[in-house]
This record gives sequence, C-alpha cells and structure tokens, in this order.
Amino acid sequence: VLFNDTIRYNIAYGKANATEEDIVAAAKAARIHDFVVRLPEGYETKVGERGLKLSGGEKQRVGIARTLLKNPPILILDEATSALDTQTERSIQESLAEMGQGRSVITIAHRLSTIADADQILVLEEGRVVERGQHDELLEQGGVYAAMWQRQIMEGEDFASPIAELEGAKRVYTSTDLPPDHNWRYAPKV
Repeated sequence: VLFNDTIRYNIAYGKANATEEDIVAAAKAARIHDFVVRLPEGYETKVGERGLKLSGGEKQRVGIARTLLKNPPILILDEATSALDTQTERSIQESLAEMGQGRSVITIAHRLSTIADADQILVLEEGRVVERGQHDELLEQGGVYAAMWQRQIMEGEDFASPIAELEGAKRVYTSTDLPPDHNWRYAPKV
C-alpha cells in the first residue's frame, strides 16, 4: 500500500529513523532509484492516492524498497514482482535473495520460475497442501506442480534461471494453484 505522499516518505515508512543514505540504498536495491532521480521532483515526487501516479511495476519497486529498508526478520512476499518485466524481476530477485540471507522468506507466487530455487515449495489446491518438496522433486512426481510448470512453459513463460543458494538463508515458498486470472487449465499428468 502506498500513501498519498512523496516517494521518499513511502520508502522511509519502513524505518522511522531512516537516513537519506538508507533510503537511496534501498531504492537502488529495488531498482527504482534511477527512475526516481529522473523525475522533476525526484524523491519529493507525490505518488497520488494508493500510488495512482505510478505504474504497477513502479509501485511494486517502491514497496520492495520499503521492505528492504525495514529489514524484517521474516519476509513475506505475495506476488512481489508480478508487475515487473523479466529483466527487472531477475535483478530484484537477486536483491531479495541477498536480503533473505539469515532469515525466513515466504513467497507466494504464480510465476513458478520465481520459486524454482526454494528450499521447500508447498503447492496449494482448494486451500489444502497437496504437494511439498523442492522444484526437481515436484517435477519428478508429475503432480499438480509439474502440470503448472508445463503449462507455463507451453504459454511461453520467460523463466528466469534460479538464483544461487545463499548460505544461511532459510526459505519456504508457497505456490498457489491458480494464476492471477483464476483460470487454470491443467496439463495432463505424464
């Protein structure tokens, strides 16, 4: 959620005593800094009610910057990069992976490439966990996850390569059974 205030305020909301250096570092890690400094008012640009003056990807990056600045012990990401182009998403995923070091990260995702490197993937169907394991294990099982993976490949999903494991990072990812349009068409089990 973005507030009808400046980009600076919306990022700094994650940490009350944030310095200018902290805000800029978080914005750079979220890959929004270059965009912000090109704006006529820079970090003092008003974003409008709920960030109306920003695109979906720009809103997400401001929100990610706020989260990076806050530096929480548990990180919950719900479709955190869904409105981003693939190149920006890969770049931000690297920042999020670095941030995940030494903490638990729960990611809710429909784009399975964003969770392929997870320590553990939980697959939900109709509100129940129906599969659990790592990416390769779930593909070998040929169940719901494998069908979703195949479906995304058939639809031409641009898969980012999994992010290298970071020592000390404990990540648990959750994948739901419905894409954003809530209209899965399952591929047959092989």
